[in-house]
Formats: sequence, C-alpha cells, structure tokens
Amino acid sequence: MGNERPSAVKIRLHGVQKYFAVRGRRVDALAAIECEIRAGEFFCIVGPSGCGKTTLLRILAGLETRSAGRIEIVRDIARDAKAAPARGGVAPPPLNSMIFQETSIFPWMNVRDNVAFGLKARGFSKKERYGIVDPFIRSVGLSGFDDALPHQLSGGMKQRVSIARAFANDPEVMLMDEPFAALDEQTKILLQAELLRIWEESRKTVLYVTHSIDEAIVLADRIMVMTARPGRIKDIIDVAAVFGRPRKVETVKSSKEYGELFGRVWGQLRDEVNEARRQQEGEAK
Repeated sequence: MGNERPSAVKIRLHGVQKYFAVRGRRVDALAAIECEIRAGEFFCIVGPSGCGKTTLLRILAGLETRSAGRIEIVRDIARDAKAAPARGGVAPPPLNSMIFQETSIFPWMNVRDNVAFGLKARGFSKKERYGIVDPFIRSVGLSGFDDALPHQLSGGMKQRVSIARAFANDPEVMLMDEPFAALDEQTKILLQAELLRIWEESRKTVLYVTHSIDEAIVLADRIMVMTARPGRIKDIIDVAAVFGRPRKVETVKSSKEYGELFGRVWGQLRDEVNEARRQQEGEAK
C-alpha cells in the first residue's frame, strides 16, 4: 500500500469520560475525549502515568464502562458478508482483540493451541484453525516451537505468541497496552520490526498505548499526546507525514527527522509528566 493514507473513520470518540469513586471522593480519569481514528491506522497514545491511557483502551475493549460520552465503532459489514460463506456458519470475526503488557497465554497449552484459542472458541475445526495459525506462528519467528509450552519460552517469545493469536483471530481493531514494556531493548526492537511487518500486510486498525516516545515514533501513523489526570487530548502529531510506509525501525531512528519529532513530543509531555508527579506526591501526603 506504500504511502497511501487511511481515510475512512473506524472509531469515533464523543466526549468520553471516566471517573471512579475512591475512598468516598470522585476521581476523574478521563475528561471529554473527542477523537477519530481512521480505518487501517496505527494510532499510538502517549501520556504521563495515571493519565487514563489504559483506561481508555479498556473502555474500547469493553472491560470498563465509560461514565459519559459515546463511542462509535464502524463495523465492516462488507467484510463480514464476504467472509460468512467461507466460515460455514461459525461466529464472525471479533470486533477487537487486546494485547496486554503482561503475557496472557495459557500455561497448559502449547504455542499452536494458544494461538488458535480464539478460533476454537468461534467454532473452527482443528484442521481449519491450524491452517490459519501456522503462517502466523512462522511470521512471528516461532517456527519449530509449535509444541512448546509457555514455561519453555522467553518473555519475548511469549509476546510473539500473543501477537500471533491476536492477528490470527482476525479482529477489526487491535488494542495493545504496552506489549513490549517488560522486554529488553534488543528484543523490543526486533518485535517492533516484526509487528510493523505483520501490520503492513493486514492493515488492521491499531490503538497502541506506550510510555515510550521512541516506540510511538517508530510505529505510529499518528500520536495522541494526553495530559495529566484527568486525561485530555493535548496534541495529535502526524508521524506518517514525516515517515511514510513501509517503514524500517533502523531507518527511522537514524534520521534527522526522528530527533525533531522526539523533541516535539517530549516538549508536549514534559509539563504533563511534572504535573502527574505533583499529583502523586500530593496524594501520598
């Protein structure tokens, strides 16, 4: 698809708010989030700790309820209709899949069955689901580990399993919450490159939460910068206008434009990080 930019809107957030009751008082986590994410866009969200990044993702995943506002996710009806005859009546593709920072694979299942879990739940036969998942296992570099159990895998390999499972399940939207945060730098760079390559082939709509400015620049079409709590949108930065597609991690990081973008994002974040720190210190007293 080269440098084509996604145009159709996939997700609309209309005044989304979230607040919690903590020890008898109201704590606002998100304040009136207004945003549109395009179909096929890799959309990264950065912000200080406690700004509501993960809360927003969990709301989109249906794991949290919003306190106010509206969320519209445009279902791809044509895609569902096209796929239905081939699925033989099994459940349609899920609207979203979520990948967490911590690995969430089943310790008693081997790699192949972990990757195929969602397909099994949707009614695919063993032959069908293995036929679907085997190419994804190869694509994340786990050939030869099909029968390995999670305790035999490194942390990076476990996250490869999570990524393969999410793509194999063929969701319309992928929600990723700091999936590489716990990994060493070398493994992180390798997995970023693999994620970009797999995403280039599928062009799923991805919402990706990260604390890393570096990671956001490498991966994103656009970066949404959030304020300290309650989380609001401070800026949306167009990375794809600077770095087109396809994109290589090493090319991005070695460019002059990378440093300029890093400075711009950090310039937006610096005051918010300091404000979040002041909030945390005040709550600790």
